Formats: sequence, structure tokens, C-alpha cells
Amino acid sequence: MLRTQISTGTPWESIVGYSRAVRVGPFVYVAGTTATDESGAIVGVGDPYVQAVQILRNIKRALEHTGARLEHVVRTRIYVTNVDDWELIGRAHGEVFGTIRPASTLVEVRRLIDPQIVVEIEADAVILEAFDQA
Repeated sequence: MLRTQISTGTPWESIVGYSRAVRVGPFVYVAGTTATDESGAIVGVGDPYVQAVQILRNIKRALEHTGARLEHVVRTRIYVTNVDDWELIGRAHGEVFGTIRPASTLVEVRRLIDPQIVVEIEADAVILEAFDQA
């Protein structure tokens, strides 16, 4: 099966050895994604809802680079630094995935890569049309 790696071009991808997203056949895996804009600046400092919205935009963009869409997402994993923010983060998640309804997990972690980042989300997708072409 063909393996496609998607990069955002950030220097730490090669240092750490990871890709923003990887597609193998019909399966797409989007790495833990944070609320950064195209320049790498953190969006929504202090606002978990705004951060979640930006993260989901970033995930959508990564999926599109692999030929996937949000409708293909079957699982999300949400990491938060304060579980009390679950409703705000859940609202953003529901606005995107309300009818798609992937399996999802939300867990509190002690901290993320930057103290201004309060949410990180991963996504897994399956492009069902790829099975039809095989």
C-alpha cells in the first residue's frame, strides 16, 4: 500500500521525526494538533473554545491534504489541561462532528508542549471510497 506523509514544514517535524498526517491506503492518522495559525502563532490563548475551533480547522486542512474529509473521521482523542473546560471544547467538537459522531476520548493531562496551549486533538479517518477502488 502507498504511504503518504503530510508535513506542515515546521522544523520540529524532522527533529522529532513525525508527520502532521500519514495516509496508508484508506487510513489517515492526524497527529496531535494544537491551535496554531499558518505562521505558527498560538490562537486563542486563554480560550479553550477558540483553541478547539482552530485545532479542528487545522485537522480539516491536514485531512484534505491526504484526500480525506471530516466525514471520514472515525475517532478523535482530545487532551486538555483542565477537564473543567470539557463543555467549551465539546461544543466546538460538536459543531464539527455533531452528525458524524466519531468515537471520541477526552482526557486531562498535566501539561502540553506550551503552557498557552490548553487543548490538543488527534484524529483517525477511513476513506471508505478507497475500499471501493481497491
